[in-house]
Amino acid sequence: MSAENQQKNEHLGPENQQRGWFTRFLDTVEWLGNLLPHPVTLFAMFAGIVILASGIAGYFNVSVLDPRPGSEGQEIFVNSLMSGDGLRWMVSSLVKNFTGFPPLGVVLVAILGVGIAERSGLLEAMMRGMVMNASPRMVTVTVVFAGVVSNTASELGYVVLIPLAALIFHSLGRHPLAGLAAAFAGVSAGYSANLFIGTVDPLLAGFTTIAAQIIDPEYNVGPEMNWYFMFVSTFLIAVLGAFVTEKIVEPKLGKYNPDDMDPHADIEHDVSMDKLTPLERKGLVFAGLSFVALLGILALTVVPEWGVLRNQETGGVAGSPFLNGIVVFIFITFGIPGFVYGFVTKTMRNDRDVIDAMAASMSSMGLYIVLVFFAAQFVAFFAWTNFGTIMAVNGANFLQAINLTGPAVFVLFILMCAFVNLMLGSASAQWAVTAPIFVPMLMLVGYAPELIQAAYRIGDSVTNIITPMMSYFGLILAVAARYQKNLGIGTLISIMLPYSLIFLVGWVALFYVFVFVLGLPVGPGAATYYSLPVQ
Repeated sequence: MSAENQQKNEHLGPENQQRGWFTRFLDTVEWLGNLLPHPVTLFAMFAGIVILASGIAGYFNVSVLDPRPGSEGQEIFVNSLMSGDGLRWMVSSLVKNFTGFPPLGVVLVAILGVGIAERSGLLEAMMRGMVMNASPRMVTVTVVFAGVVSNTASELGYVVLIPLAALIFHSLGRHPLAGLAAAFAGVSAGYSANLFIGTVDPLLAGFTTIAAQIIDPEYNVGPEMNWYFMFVSTFLIAVLGAFVTEKIVEPKLGKYNPDDMDPHADIEHDVSMDKLTPLERKGLVFAGLSFVALLGILALTVVPEWGVLRNQETGGVAGSPFLNGIVVFIFITFGIPGFVYGFVTKTMRNDRDVIDAMAASMSSMGLYIVLVFFAAQFVAFFAWTNFGTIMAVNGANFLQAINLTGPAVFVLFILMCAFVNLMLGSASAQWAVTAPIFVPMLMLVGYAPELIQAAYRIGDSVTNIITPMMSYFGLILAVAARYQKNLGIGTLISIMLPYSLIFLVGWVALFYVFVFVLGLPVGPGAATYYSLPVQ
């Protein structure tokens, strides 16, 4: 254990000091996470490893039998990037790998609309109105629910909702750390759940599409393909989060002692406790009306059989311009109500204010764009060398050999994703690494990419709140320390651990019942099972 962590644990009290195994586990997670380089460097290293490994595998003619129907007896060999063909391909494809990377464009377009809604104050007003108008009996479930919904603009949830929830609980005579924990659980452990399709959906769908095309070059996964399951998950997380807060966390914390508060903390000035002003309420009403009007116009293009955004060949919604262009509607349904709210509340008056909001949202994406450049190269290299196919075939053969091809395979997959998330907290970084391996592998044993992605999102979410590697963990720790001086990492994680465990069990159970008992699709037009195409 490091000297710093030892010093922190001296302030945790006898009960917490007895958790020797838990403290050692947390130290191990932190140590392993700190060994990892920056995600950008990580992808650059992975790309270099693929180049080197492909040269070695190509020299030894590593191959597998093609499992696709009609390809019996044919072998798939590793393509070496350390060859003339490989070098020519890398040089000619470097820019195309980046600009043609599916998650890049869709996320940037979506974030333009979200940026308008956030900069105008619409999202913050919605969040404040939801939480501060909740009755004392419903405040806990409302806080968790608001946290989940805030994932549309996740930074807002961390920066505004979590401090606000702690302050509201304190004002109600409840333990402020219980409010903080409830909000943190909703925002972070419920990260993938939401009532709306947000920026994370096209981001993950882009990686899933690339991975699925290793097996089926024509396969496409849309941003809406997990919406049904994530919509239902929102209510599950809200209920479970309220249960854990009121039945486990709050009783364990006990009655709050104001003497524990940091005397230097100026909590009242950290976040606004003011209720919505009449002007803000008016802005929300007009923004809501504009949103309903947009939905009405959109319905006219999709619901009637003559709808112009239906599939013109089949007449259905599946494969329609509406679903293929869902990111456009994310942009519109955030952008227009955001401007309407800003115009009414006078936070936005003209086109320049809208442009400034979109420019600000783009400027915050600089690191993401750099990350995407290197992630795109790694994914493209991995696919061109045939490493993805070879590893998927070998993995699928292993699963079939041990007879682990039923729904139980998803329990192990979710647990693996949850464990990896302890060290690699970025949803996009983790999925960029694991999707090219596990999506083709599970496709080969008969499951659709949309279903695999939904399972991944469970594992990627539930352990966010118990890893110091999560990017906002330091911020949450700082807010918590204002209410309990000398609070350490171990104490905060021990508070959040029940949420992580209960969410994991409950979410996996919902996944099994939703998909395998009720037979429901995880999203509009999403398949559950997959059959290999005949060559």
